[in-house]
Amino acid sequence: MKRIKRKILIAAAVILLLGVYYYAALPPINIHATEFWIFLILLVVLAAALFIRKKNLTRYELRESKGLKVILGILAAVVIVYLAGSLLSSPVVNAKKYQQLMTVEDGEFAKDIEELSFDQIPLLDRDSATLLGNRKMGSMVDMVSQFEVDELYSQINYKDRPVRVSPLKYASIIKWFTNQGEGIPAYITIDMATQNTELVKLDQGMKYTASDHFNRNIYRHLRFRYPTYIFNELSFEVDEEGTPYWICPVKEYNIGLFGGVTIGRVVLCNAITGETTDYAIEDVPQWIDRAYSADLLVELYDYHGTLQHGFLNSVLGQKDCLKTTEGYNYLAIDDDVWVYTGVTSITGDQSNVGFVLMNQRTMETKFYEVEGATEASAMSSAEGQVQNLHYTATFPLLLNISGEPTYFIALKDDAGLVKMYAMVNVQKYQIVAVGDTVSECEETYTDLMYENGIKEVEEDTREILSITAPVAKIAQGVVEGNSHYYIMLEGSDAIFDVSVVDFIDIIRYNVGDEVTIEYKEGEQTNTVLSLNGAEKSETAAAQGENTQAAETTEEQ
Repeated sequence: MKRIKRKILIAAAVILLLGVYYYAALPPINIHATEFWIFLILLVVLAAALFIRKKNLTRYELRESKGLKVILGILAAVVIVYLAGSLLSSPVVNAKKYQQLMTVEDGEFAKDIEELSFDQIPLLDRDSATLLGNRKMGSMVDMVSQFEVDELYSQINYKDRPVRVSPLKYASIIKWFTNQGEGIPAYITIDMATQNTELVKLDQGMKYTASDHFNRNIYRHLRFRYPTYIFNELSFEVDEEGTPYWICPVKEYNIGLFGGVTIGRVVLCNAITGETTDYAIEDVPQWIDRAYSADLLVELYDYHGTLQHGFLNSVLGQKDCLKTTEGYNYLAIDDDVWVYTGVTSITGDQSNVGFVLMNQRTMETKFYEVEGATEASAMSSAEGQVQNLHYTATFPLLLNISGEPTYFIALKDDAGLVKMYAMVNVQKYQIVAVGDTVSECEETYTDLMYENGIKEVEEDTREILSITAPVAKIAQGVVEGNSHYYIMLEGSDAIFDVSVVDFIDIIRYNVGDEVTIEYKEGEQTNTVLSLNGAEKSETAAAQGENTQAAETTEEQ
């Protein structure tokens, strides 16, 4: 009886030990998971230790024990299968398969990337968003002592706006113990364009988060529901109604035991109720923005770019080998979030051969052949324009400015606050414009493109019209520091704009004076070319064409 009790106790201890390990480490029960093989190895080692203790064998008996040899043989087999599986799953012997994991199409820049209005351009990077989130949290006196802002800050499209969103988390395990009944009461949203930061309070608290403990920890909750799933990086998003969800991508192994990782499924977990829904990747709802992490997409493109001619060529000859540049950013296009990064040669020169956009929901990838500066070079150029202020450039955002690929860069001070903005032409990165506001920066950048011949003034093809009539109304105004007279003629609803700088004699005219005007129609005011036979000077005319301002001439 004692021996039976002892065996039962040992078995119970082993089961308890394995249970504790599984509860803490959460290894997926899946042959594609490295953690599963580590679990097997630990299990065999534990069996060997128990066998030796049970038999109480001498050193000689250990060498001759058939049972121990069987256990060690199993251990060796597990290790060999793991190592062989790792090798046979690697790019060394599967270069072609790895290269074909991602399908890359050629894109058309001006067509695929529309010009954004200034209120849609994400001006903040993740670090700046973190500062704003912490500042907002610090102002919430009823919560700041109990909760902190999580470091996630997922970038999503929310109601057609570029937004970063992050849940709160318990400030400590003591704060979890006192607040876990109600759950986490809010999450933070930061509009990346307007910098508007909002603490969104929930009617019911979030009970399933990364800062929860025991069975409500999101990773443990997912593991117990899906014991065989191998999850990739989780992200936090909200749907169009503001309901918080965890987006949980499930890895799919396409090459051997451990290789060729893509995403095969996505599990949605309601952060409030813990309810989950399992989708195949092609059936994922449109509002989800992040099934593929940016790091996974970059890794897949690097396989595509470096393994075109096999593994050995990627290491030795490196013919036609391309790789992504250091860093990436995000673009919002058609309600999806796309990862942007430059593409350069594997030798690491200081120029890009183009750039790629990769859809985080569908893995759709487009390559744009636009030679130019690397992001690091553009950042250095921007910092050079304000070197006396010692501002630091953020990683660029790729924009379409008048059909030109343009790096848009925020410049931050030592405190991490955005102080200025810069635009750098991708193909001619010596063209750099800076400004205190986005509109000021864009105006300077446009002028530089005119000066350098990148952009040409469009030919004015409007028809020249003529009218003779008495002045019906006359009013004065100031436009960009210059005085203008606005006149209306009897029998016409049009407004004619006369610049005092060009035509000082306009001040002599009064209501009732008859004038003859040659003009071109404009949207709000008409561009006057001559008044009573006098034409605008060539200098004034040239300025008028460049600024598209409505100006007039007058009889001397």
